[in-house]
Amino acid sequence: MKFNPPLQPATLLKRYKRFLADVRMEDGREITVHCPNSGSMHGCSTPGSQIFLSRSENPKRKYPYTLEMIRHGTTWIGVNTMRTNSLVAEAIIGGRITEFQNMDSVQSEIKTSMSTRLDLLLTKDARTIYMEIKSCSLAEDGWAMFPDAVTTRGTKHLHELADLVARGNEGVIFFCVQRLDADQFRPAAQTDPIYAATLSQVHRQGVRILVYQAEITPQEIHIIRPLPFSLT
Repeated sequence: MKFNPPLQPATLLKRYKRFLADVRMEDGREITVHCPNSGSMHGCSTPGSQIFLSRSENPKRKYPYTLEMIRHGTTWIGVNTMRTNSLVAEAIIGGRITEFQNMDSVQSEIKTSMSTRLDLLLTKDARTIYMEIKSCSLAEDGWAMFPDAVTTRGTKHLHELADLVARGNEGVIFFCVQRLDADQFRPAAQTDPIYAATLSQVHRQGVRILVYQAEITPQEIHIIRPLPFSLT
């Protein structure tokens, strides 16, 4: 996934109200930008950090700029969760996800019940695979973790996947780690113990867990490799 037009550098001043951030542009202007991330962004929202922004040409947008990534130490972290589904779908179609090669179809935003949509539906011959994708920006001591805030919606998605598996489909929870300073994954039980326990439960019920890492640069984002995970 290449950024076109190119991203613009800036400095983070503060992130607030979940979806807003104040930044300083290179020319010294201070503006408010859209921050499309519903999590706490723990560890990746430090004031003074280098960031990159995209700009929308839509005249109806109140905030034309969008926060795309933030630098932490030597690594860039992707924080725009609105890109994650497209990133994963692109990787599947491009054959970069080992487990899902040469799919017959890849559909997005699939309604699975009256109140639930999941991110992707993959089909291959007689296989029907429902996938929910989570963007992971939290990491400590080499461990990537999800979630970074309590997520009742995320727990609901896990139960939905387990129900689909019980009805004869395949179900996958896909964690996309958007930083390079981690080499393994585990659920963030310290943040949301219910989500962590539910992840272990649905895994025993047949929901597959996949973790892949993406490399983030100011020019592009692309998925590069699978990561091991632990549920303990």
